[in-house]
Amino acid sequence: MEPGRLTWGGHATVRIAMGGGAVLTDPVLSRRVGHLRRLVPVPAGIADGLSAVLISHMHRDHLDIPTLRRIDPDVPVLAPAGAAAVLRRAGRREVVEMTPGAAVEVGGMTVRATPAEHDGGAVSRGPRVRRAARVTALGYLVEGAARVWFAGDTDLFPGMAAIAEGGLDAAIVPVGGWGPSVGAGHLDAERAARALALTRPRMAVPVHWGTYAPVGVPRGARYLRSPGADLALAAARLAPDVDVRVLAPGGSAGISGGSPG
Repeated sequence: MEPGRLTWGGHATVRIAMGGGAVLTDPVLSRRVGHLRRLVPVPAGIADGLSAVLISHMHRDHLDIPTLRRIDPDVPVLAPAGAAAVLRRAGRREVVEMTPGAAVEVGGMTVRATPAEHDGGAVSRGPRVRRAARVTALGYLVEGAARVWFAGDTDLFPGMAAIAEGGLDAAIVPVGGWGPSVGAGHLDAERAARALALTRPRMAVPVHWGTYAPVGVPRGARYLRSPGADLALAAARLAPDVDVRVLAPGGSAGISGGSPG
């Protein structure tokens, strides 16, 4: 029996299931997010029966209030310190604020916050957002029958390899965005392959690509179609021992146990 399964919901939304529990990362399932439109269907059941929701940071393509209102309000939400007020206004009844290194038990799994190199966004939304304090962006290490790292939004940073101490069975890494280029605080396919070379997971799933685009951008634009395959090519050079699984939204991959040391 496989120790777990990853199901990609599009963008940075991934269902991580192990044993009898499941967590959902950065759930964004809306047809529109600001000026962005969703290009692919929402996978059926992606947000059902959750043990927790994991929020990496406050940007709207990672913390989508309309999506959160569709999820059972009793499901706990783990989020960066400072995010609780926004989440409680969205109807979330249990919010656990996290800082790097903090850990909680959910659904028979241990979820540990990890560092990320990214602007985490403001702690509030509305007309005063420019003056608001910023949150610290996070990734998460989910440990149970397997060890899975969800990188959130991040660039390469010193100490990234330390996240993988003890080995990783799977890594969920961002490789693109909703625009034709990514800047500081993000990974493109080449930098994501370097992240895999540092962390050496058994398997990697590229996310944060091909799901949302500005209104008017054609669905067939190359920058929307290519990042997953680009990661597979770059990883073949830089991290050849990593099994890169390029999924379509709604696709899933079983997690193999026995992560490398």
